[in-house]
Amino acid sequence: MIAQTAGAEGTSLGYLMLILLSATFTDNILLTRFLGMCSFLSISQQLKSAVGLGVAVVFVTTITGALNAALYKYAIVPANEHFGVPLGLQFIVFIVVIAGVVQLLEMLIERVSLSLYYALGIFLPLITVNCAILGACLFLVNLGFHRNLLEATMFSFGSGFGWMLAIVAMAGIRSKLKNQYIPLGLQGPGITLIITGIIALAFIGFSGMVQLAK
Repeated sequence: MIAQTAGAEGTSLGYLMLILLSATFTDNILLTRFLGMCSFLSISQQLKSAVGLGVAVVFVTTITGALNAALYKYAIVPANEHFGVPLGLQFIVFIVVIAGVVQLLEMLIERVSLSLYYALGIFLPLITVNCAILGACLFLVNLGFHRNLLEATMFSFGSGFGWMLAIVAMAGIRSKLKNQYIPLGLQGPGITLIITGIIALAFIGFSGMVQLAK
């Protein structure tokens, strides 16, 4: 199935579900594009921390994706057409929006759950430079989803949710491996990267089911 960004079906529930499924599974931003690997490999050692960071990434990706899509459509594109402002300005704007949302999220988590706040550690503020979030914002523009706020929000949510599924799956597997024998040469990063590759192969198996097209 190929999801087109133009046409009346762009606002239908079925079409939005196609966008969600594609962003989550067939075009998983971490396991098919390998964005956001640093925090994925570091925080996936504990399931609780992985779930917490995953939820935070879903929240930030969804909010920033919608905001950046609106800014691109109503501010950056008109500025380019009327004043010759380069479209490359989107990089600066997108990063500033992401940084602002992350700061709000950091303050919220600190007030709600100190244990989660300290468990996430430096990787919470580093969500700002998580390339998966910036990548989702750039991909939705390239695919034309910025023209419709619902499409942009659904794609952003699917990208963040796909990232969360990947890190939670990895954390669950790594928690089981703690009680298993692993050859000395594969302990630590070695076995983690092997498992990541196997999970990525599983997600790549969804390729072709739903394709996002302009």
